[in-house]
Amino acid sequence: MNPIALASGVLPEFGPLDLVRAAEGAGFDAVGLWIEPDAWSAATTRAVRSALADTGLPVIDVEVAWLQPGSDPAAHRRIIDIGADLGAQNLLCVSSVPDPGATAAWLADLCAHAEGSGLRVALEYGIFTEVKTLDMALAVLDRVDHPLKALLLDPIHVDRAGTPVERIAALDPGLLPYAQFCDAPAARPDPANFAAVITDAIDLREQCGAGALPLADLYRALPTGIPLSIELRSKALREGYSDPLERARAVAGATRRWLAGQG
Repeated sequence: MNPIALASGVLPEFGPLDLVRAAEGAGFDAVGLWIEPDAWSAATTRAVRSALADTGLPVIDVEVAWLQPGSDPAAHRRIIDIGADLGAQNLLCVSSVPDPGATAAWLADLCAHAEGSGLRVALEYGIFTEVKTLDMALAVLDRVDHPLKALLLDPIHVDRAGTPVERIAALDPGLLPYAQFCDAPAARPDPANFAAVITDAIDLREQCGAGALPLADLYRALPTGIPLSIELRSKALREGYSDPLERARAVAGATRRWLAGQG
């Protein structure tokens, strides 16, 4: 069965130590961490490293390097540095920069900074960003001449962008160190309605098998055994499970049951 990681978006109102403890208690194989570089201190790193050592959990990714006009590249490099201190495997990036060449140059800079850190620099596409489609993401990555570049797929964004599953199956597996995973309703938001797109992404995701995405087809299109970060941002889960461990257990249980049915 694929290794599964507790994505930070499952517990957005909790801190990194809560995420690590919930991931371990719920039986996840890894954890993802949200890094606010201005608020993250050396003491935070020490505490999280200790918790990771106690649980034995790897960090599948740190997020988010959101490339935006006027944002400070040094803050994104600091996320890499923090991730490296924690043994993270990937940096999650999205881009709101309209110029694909500028996005590619920024990603190349992050890849260069990540050399020797153990992190890949993974670009996620979605209609909420300026890299809206698989073709746009691949065009950007084609401009990045660095072995640490990567592509991150999320089922809800794959669906909302209209990406055919056949295109996923044809991807170079070397570009896919991991993938996100979730289910979602069939109804797609209006791409021109940014608020509706964001609500769809952060409130309306569903447990694997509970939604209407062609999840089994997408799963089969991914490289065999790829680690899956369970990115289940859900208002229903937040309201139904106020305790982080109970919420993590609900997500882990539903995910493993769904995966077991795919064999």
